[in-house]
Amino acid sequence: MSRAINVNATEDEVTRVCLKKGAIISAMETLPSGGTRVVLTSGDSAIILRAFFSKKLISDRAARTPFQRAR
Repeated sequence: MSRAINVNATEDEVTRVCLKKGAIISAMETLPSGGTRVVLTSGDSAIILRAFFSKKLISDRAARTPFQRAR
């Protein structure tokens, strides 16, 4: 199972839930269409967050902002 989750929630809300549940965030980004993509350090944490955000999950195919490498 993937450690990445797309949820219809703000970065602040996701961060608060992760702190409350003891889930460690590896990476997080705001999705252009709204919502947040969060990557957790463990699959177990991802399962816990999927259950918590079950009604706010976004399809894994949500559009993302292209990565721009600094020069």
